[in-house]
Amino acid sequence: MEKQTITIYDVAREANVSMATVSRVVNGNPNVKPSTRKKVLEVIERLDYRPNAVARGLASKKTTTVGVIVPDVTNLFFASLARGIDDIATMYKYNIILANSDQNDQKEIQVLNTLLAKQVDGIIYMGNKITDELRAEFSRSKTPVVLAGTIDPEQQVGSVNIDYIGATEEVVANMIANGKKNIAFVSASLSNPINGQHRLKGYKNALVNANIAFDEALVFECEPTLQNGELLAEQLLEAGVDAAYVAGDELAIGLLNAIINAGVSVPEAFEVTASNNSRITEMARPKLTSIMLPLYDIGAVAMRLLTKIMNKEEIDEKSIILPYKIVNRGTTLPKK
Repeated sequence: MEKQTITIYDVAREANVSMATVSRVVNGNPNVKPSTRKKVLEVIERLDYRPNAVARGLASKKTTTVGVIVPDVTNLFFASLARGIDDIATMYKYNIILANSDQNDQKEIQVLNTLLAKQVDGIIYMGNKITDELRAEFSRSKTPVVLAGTIDPEQQVGSVNIDYIGATEEVVANMIANGKKNIAFVSASLSNPINGQHRLKGYKNALVNANIAFDEALVFECEPTLQNGELLAEQLLEAGVDAAYVAGDELAIGLLNAIINAGVSVPEAFEVTASNNSRITEMARPKLTSIMLPLYDIGAVAMRLLTKIMNKEEIDEKSIILPYKIVNRGTTLPKK
């Protein structure tokens, strides 16, 4: 037998009060007599009444729900960001709908429109880049959007990131200071502005500062997987590479494993620095040196920025840059 849906009308009738009074109790409005509140709460518990979020959303024009678009829900990088988002959402009494886009441009559009159809109050986007089609959908919907760990080159959308240029420049400069001369730049798609514009620029800046000529043959682009890192090792060694900055932690571990299996000494003969400091960097042997992004904080600050936009609060800065650190471990020589 199907369970009967209990409505606010049923609670009001059983408690012998108006539906407005039940609504005030449910929403924590203080303008209810303690005795009345107690009576209504007892009825709510006895009938197992659960407020209908959709109906409440229609009445208030808000669903207190935020959609979060993630490129790969299995990736620890995005999982850490999502944790920060969820904690702040809970603090401000928002619910999260997490949607996986599989790093597919067309699926991102479908996922976005599915979330908008659910009348979400805002969107946090963690994709690799904003395509023209996606930007058009953002603009058409009028729903507030914030990027977490994603850059908008046109700065039309609020975002939270680190200084990717400065971070990459610093780690490459450290490898140069350790005597490395042929340093590879290994990355996922360069069409992603973080990789192709910011990180690559930081890499080039470090070379210029050390009077080392930029060699395009030392820039490698591939899907950021463990297997691709392993396959790439032979190419790097054949090219005489003695260090690599790797944008993607799984990619970095794959490369590290294959370099060691080839009998090359790490870090003496070959240094590796990763980009995101996700938990797997500490699972590698030796542990990976990495740029440490405040992943949880990026998610948390992105959610707080979104709450401000949704509630039309004053915003000091729409593009927020958080501090980063370099964590030196076993894949680079001690810093000189």
